[in-house]
Amino acid sequence: MSDVTIEKPVLEPTGALSVETVLSVRHWNEHLFSFRISRPASFRFRSGEFVMIGLQGDNGKPLLRAYSVASPAWDEELEFLSIKVQDGPLTSKLQLIEPGDQIYLGRKPTGTLVTDALLPGKRLFMLSTGTGLAPFLSLARDPDVYEFYEQVVAVHSVRRVSDLAFHDELTGKLAEDPLVSEQAATQFHYVPTVTREPFRNNVRIDKLVEDGTLFEGIPGEARFNPETDRIMMCGSMEMIKQFGAFFEEQGFAEGSNAAPGAYVIERAFVG
Repeated sequence: MSDVTIEKPVLEPTGALSVETVLSVRHWNEHLFSFRISRPASFRFRSGEFVMIGLQGDNGKPLLRAYSVASPAWDEELEFLSIKVQDGPLTSKLQLIEPGDQIYLGRKPTGTLVTDALLPGKRLFMLSTGTGLAPFLSLARDPDVYEFYEQVVAVHSVRRVSDLAFHDELTGKLAEDPLVSEQAATQFHYVPTVTREPFRNNVRIDKLVEDGTLFEGIPGEARFNPETDRIMMCGSMEMIKQFGAFFEEQGFAEGSNAAPGAYVIERAFVG
């Protein structure tokens, strides 16, 4: 019985899209994976931004979706974090990519989960659920962020322990990172929580805030202060709506690239 080789389509660049090569793929569990692709020399972005990526659709046209870049602006490669949806138009195909495959990359990254959209502050809290961690992986590995803030906190809420993508790297305070390891050793804090399996934190982010667990080991007050704290949020609609209302009540003003504020969300993902 001979092996059957499935020929994959050859992608063609367009005015809005370049064609890049998949360099590596990492499957975290049956419904979560990350991958790295080549980066064009002309591709510039700010840590925390998103870009369109995709594959060829069944109709022969590009099938695209917005993805936050998980790698920092200085990285020579581009990394992304994705869920696997078996009947998803794009992710059903994307989860099957292998090193050497081609992939579309948009030429114009954008977004509001960037330091430019926030006012100066002392502590940066990045609240995420699921793959909403992606832009914060980018920011946590950007040395500029540690110049802007005295403390950088990544909070990640998931359902299962295996959903904690990059857990070991974050727990190790990015010790293997060539540009931020020294600063991250004292300034970076990682707060993971798992809601449906036993774990050291096993409640949602709002409960971590209420009982003060979120602030343990972090210099400063055991509460959010609109004068000194800056917030970024990415993930489930429920979390963003809940905390958006909470922060507004606490006196935090939403920021944007045009008018920096005390907290930001990625409106492109929440409508």
